[in-house]
Amino acid sequence: MKKYEELGFTDQFMFNKLMQDPNLCRRVLETLLQTKLSELTTPATEKEIKETADGKAIRLDVYTKDSESGAVYDAEMQNLNRKSVDYLALPERSRYYQSLIDSSEMKEGDDYSDLPESNIIFICTFDPFGKGLYRYSFSEDCEELPGFLLPSRTRKIFYNTTAVNAGMPKGVRNFFEYINTGKPNDEFTGDIEKMLDQAKINAMWSREYAMQKVWERDLKEDARLEGLEEGREEGLKLGLEEGRAEGREEGRAEGRAEGRAEGKAEGKAEGKAEGRIDSMVKMLAKGATKKMLKDFLDATDAEIEVAEKILSSDKTFSD
Repeated sequence: MKKYEELGFTDQFMFNKLMQDPNLCRRVLETLLQTKLSELTTPATEKEIKETADGKAIRLDVYTKDSESGAVYDAEMQNLNRKSVDYLALPERSRYYQSLIDSSEMKEGDDYSDLPESNIIFICTFDPFGKGLYRYSFSEDCEELPGFLLPSRTRKIFYNTTAVNAGMPKGVRNFFEYINTGKPNDEFTGDIEKMLDQAKINAMWSREYAMQKVWERDLKEDARLEGLEEGREEGLKLGLEEGRAEGREEGRAEGRAEGRAEGKAEGKAEGKAEGRIDSMVKMLAKGATKKMLKDFLDATDAEIEVAEKILSSDKTFSD
């Protein structure tokens, strides 16, 4: 993880912080979309949307609306971070984001026609589809009548900052160059760089980032130790069972295997659940909030309640 002063515009923490500024957010969107927008509502960063208790939540990097048209814009900065393009599943992710955004916009009694225009935008520091385009725009086309679009007013747009297309607008080219090199080259990117310099001396953001680094490091270490202990326990248990099994009748082999598999699965599930709660207790003890537990562990309200009770009693599952 980078030091705070090393963060650039493309790093998620800094991107989210800078894009909270409505004017910068509007200028970024206008540059990418090559169209003028009205005043935007104050952008919400890391906005969480979850429609059902057991459903998968999403956290949008930057979520804002056009104050006049009501059009919704979700802007995501996407880096590979040693992952493969296939692993990121951007097409499926954009589909899921679109569905939850639409659900969150519909209130009881609303008509379907009340749904606003919706734009899902991924700014990728790599080519998401490998075709060399600087921009991939997707709407819903009629298969029988090419060019006839379903007027659902939804768009999914993926930008490839590594592109070198000759027909790329100058403003987009300059913005991509800044993203790729970190060097400002016009008034707009110069303004971003000035905001970045100011952000790097923001003591509150620096502390927030430092705390995030500590939590992530602790979570990784807890997960490593938990996995090591589980591996030792499972290895010992399986070794004993297999040793005893050698002297048993062949006709009981099938039942023994089924019982071993079932016991292993149950024990592993219980152990993982207890380990998650222990991690939450440790994070709460270090000052973590409920939102942080949800962000880093995808914790449920029920799990957080159990962890808080354990913390108040000065006990953990491992005790």
